Amino acid sequence: MGGLGPADADGNYRRPAGAFIALPPLPSDAAAADGHVLIVGRSCPWAHRAWLVWSLRQLASSITLVVVDPDPEEGRWRFAEPFEGCTTLIELYRRSGADPGQRATVPALYSRRERRILVGESARLIELLNRWPCPDGTNLEPPAQEATTTHWRERLQSAVNDGVYRCGFARSQGAYNRAEAALFAALSDADRALEQTPWLSGAELSLADVVLFPTLIRLELVYAPLFGCSRLPLWQLPALWDWRQRFHGLPGVASTCWPQAWRRDYFGALFPLHPSGIIPAGPPLATLVSGRPVPGAWADPVDP
Repeated sequence: MGGLGPADADGNYRRPAGAFIALPPLPSDAAAADGHVLIVGRSCPWAHRAWLVWSLRQLASSITLVVVDPDPEEGRWRFAEPFEGCTTLIELYRRSGADPGQRATVPALYSRRERRILVGESARLIELLNRWPCPDGTNLEPPAQEATTTHWRERLQSAVNDGVYRCGFARSQGAYNRAEAALFAALSDADRALEQTPWLSGAELSLADVVLFPTLIRLELVYAPLFGCSRLPLWQLPALWDWRQRFHGLPGVASTCWPQAWRRDYFGALFPLHPSGIIPAGPPLATLVSGRPVPGAWADPVDP
């Protein structure tokens, strides 16, 4: 558990620092066909936010998507086929100059010309991807909403995106209580904000919405049953429930959602939290993104 969920003296989860965390300048060859590669994992919510920006801004012509799979026995991400001479993500990290003690995480943006990872920190990566040349000029940082978007991104990063992990990896009741209270306070505030505007920071879709969606789409499927984030079912926050449905309906979003992979990887791989490795039945994704939940509608267990 110490390696999976490191904590401070009070039992509060502390996320380890990653590699390649600085925001690089926009590459001079950003528009080049297949000049860059976005590396993601299906189950990782931090990678999901980068995948969403890539999809919403239609960046496939200049950035190729490569999906890595978790190897629970080795505790690392593995390429389905060798990539740039590497079979695991940690090899690519080392070749790109990462310190030996640093973890190899997704997402990661790789430059084929420079033959190295440019950025591996999701918050910075989505900012870079939002500046990337795209076919229709979609901007997920609307200038009129900048201050509100920044506020929500900072609030969500701590209380919600990291907050579910603070609940799941808490080492004491007090640590869990603090994280759980902050999580649902933030969700309640988001629900009230969405009663006034269609998107979290205003009239236009923004990066604030992008960073909230990966956590919210996994809530009933993973975080409520496994991490104890179960104070309220999301339908009791109706504006937030409707927002999740609308976001999922945006072009390209559904193709980034892999509920079977989420449940397989969380329940099957987080051994200290779920030592049996049994993947329980849960609600089908369709019931979470179309109308109100249907009582008694449950998915079959997933074959690992």
